[in-house]
Amino acid sequence: MTGLSGLRVFVVEDEGFVALMIEDMLQEMGCEIAASVARLASAREIAATAEIDLAILDVNLDGQPVFPVAEILRERQIPLVFSTGYGINGLPREFTGHPVLGKPFSIVDLQKMMTLALRR
Repeated sequence: MTGLSGLRVFVVEDEGFVALMIEDMLQEMGCEIAASVARLASAREIAATAEIDLAILDVNLDGQPVFPVAEILRERQIPLVFSTGYGINGLPREFTGHPVLGKPFSIVDLQKMMTLALRR
């Protein structure tokens, strides 16, 4: 258990194995999975309506950028963490201040970036 226990986290990740790994890490930290989706359309719908405390967003969803989802979350003032193999250079300028998890990452990395996002 961590200081993140009870946090409702929205996971957007198109690789099934990676999504499961993130979910396992979140549950180990005591977080709740608010939703976990792999497609942009579903992610946009959930981002606009669900009760979410924080989101973990894969930057590239099957060739589509996740930034429309990030914009919805930003408008709702929901903290977010980007997950990417592209590094910070893969983010548009308006999102460069958000924490970025470089793939692959550990539970310690995830916890650190989530904590940073919540402090923003």
